[in-house]
Amino acid sequence: MSGSDRPEGDGPVLGSPGVDRVLYEGGVYRTPSTKVGLLGTVSPTACVYPSFIRNVWQSSALARKGCYGFEDWIDSSMRVLRALERVGIDVEVSGAEHLQELDGGAVIIGNHMSTMETVILPALIGTIRPVTFIIKDSLFRTPIFRDIVETIDAIGVTRTQPRQDLKTVLQEGGDRLGKGTSIVVFPQTTRALDFDPEQFSSIGVKLAQRAKVPIIPLALSTQAWANGRWLKDFGGIDPSCPVRIAFGAPIDVEGRGQAEHQQVVDFIARHLANWSS
Repeated sequence: MSGSDRPEGDGPVLGSPGVDRVLYEGGVYRTPSTKVGLLGTVSPTACVYPSFIRNVWQSSALARKGCYGFEDWIDSSMRVLRALERVGIDVEVSGAEHLQELDGGAVIIGNHMSTMETVILPALIGTIRPVTFIIKDSLFRTPIFRDIVETIDAIGVTRTQPRQDLKTVLQEGGDRLGKGTSIVVFPQTTRALDFDPEQFSSIGVKLAQRAKVPIIPLALSTQAWANGRWLKDFGGIDPSCPVRIAFGAPIDVEGRGQAEHQQVVDFIARHLANWSS
């Protein structure tokens, strides 16, 4: 799918019947007013996870049958976003106009705080343009996720073999970007509530440099979905923590990309500081 397949402007993109899409106004999305039910108030975690697990299971089943495509992925992501909003989580996204104004693919580089961004970003970005992710290669060997990540054309990395990972990202990432698909990169070694620039690699900058595409900085505050003690993907859901997501203006990479890497780090650090104040 090329970027030209999607309508321009701030309007929603219609997917499967009964599944709405994110509506941006002036590049901004805010959770619409939602009435939270009794169970959502008493136990938001118990409300969200059954819906989330059922969504993943159904998506996997469809993918195994070859009946799961990009639009279905966006619909799945949208269902999770709505499930979170129904328990009172307030989501605010800014800077989407920078995605809307792109002529082709870009490397979207962000911090990685929780599971939440991996499940709602497809709805937030895919509404605007084709996108995929760089993910752990173990997901390609996990039965319930394997068919899904193959369908969305994700790129798998080991996170333990930097040279091999860089080669994979440059080769496969260049292919995706050449087709107009943007790529989301989380350059941290693991998810963390605290942003540590020392753990933030330059692999995304190197990909953008090689592919000659711009970088889009991405700042995320998604601690409303906590990292679990035993299973990291399954922590508590806390509606008292607002979710804040910001996309920055495109950055063209020049030279070795050190200055551009620092721009991304500064963008993330600045937004996290503002959101916590």
